[in-house]
Amino acid sequence: MILYEYPFNERIRTYLRLEHLFLRLATLVSRQAPLDHHFALTTIFEVMDVGARADLKSDVLKDLDKQKQVLGSYRGNPAISEAALEQAVSQVEGCFEALNATAGKAGQSLTENDWLMSIRSRVGIPGGTCEFDLPAYFAWQHRSPEVRVKDLHRWAATLAPLADSIHLLLKMLRDSGAPQKVIAAGGQFQQNLPQGRTFQLLRLALDPALQLIPEISGNRLMVSIRLMRLDADEKLHPAGEDGAFELALCA
Repeated sequence: MILYEYPFNERIRTYLRLEHLFLRLATLVSRQAPLDHHFALTTIFEVMDVGARADLKSDVLKDLDKQKQVLGSYRGNPAISEAALEQAVSQVEGCFEALNATAGKAGQSLTENDWLMSIRSRVGIPGGTCEFDLPAYFAWQHRSPEVRVKDLHRWAATLAPLADSIHLLLKMLRDSGAPQKVIAAGGQFQQNLPQGRTFQLLRLALDPALQLIPEISGNRLMVSIRLMRLDADEKLHPAGEDGAFELALCA
């Protein structure tokens, strides 16, 4: 199944972008080719760009604190495992303390590294990191994979508290939604959202064998999904036939 996710607000949109970048970073760092490590470094810069928003750290800390309060309300509930509950609370508290202890915005300590910032200033220029522009960076790319991996881990470690917090918050959000099988009649699906609940994320699982692509839109009142197909002209066209998929709304 192909899993599509649609955020209902800008905060969750930012979380998903950061998660995407952190997962890409982990994959690239684990490889050994200089080209992979070049894109690992540019991914670190992208995380810094996304994390440059002044209120991002505050939003993440508030969400962690809110989750801690919600978990705390489950204490004494006979239907809840106390051991599992305490483990979840400990995870949230650990992420909160680690992120709260970091200074400034995401990767702010890296901005004090003039060598890294010289690379960052050239990354946005097409071909701007050639050896004649950045000979020191070119030399670094010729170091052993072990040295490069060690450097990348050291630089990425400054982003680890944010990464761990984002992963935990999104996991808890996703776990709050129960998937249901639905049919898009004629390729169209609409659903009114229940009043009194604020949904933050939509998850849609679609069988790739159907060769359908969902176009999703939504707000606090309604969600709308249109199934499309990429035809021979390499343009998206409405599918027109019934399509089945799994839908989960996460609050």
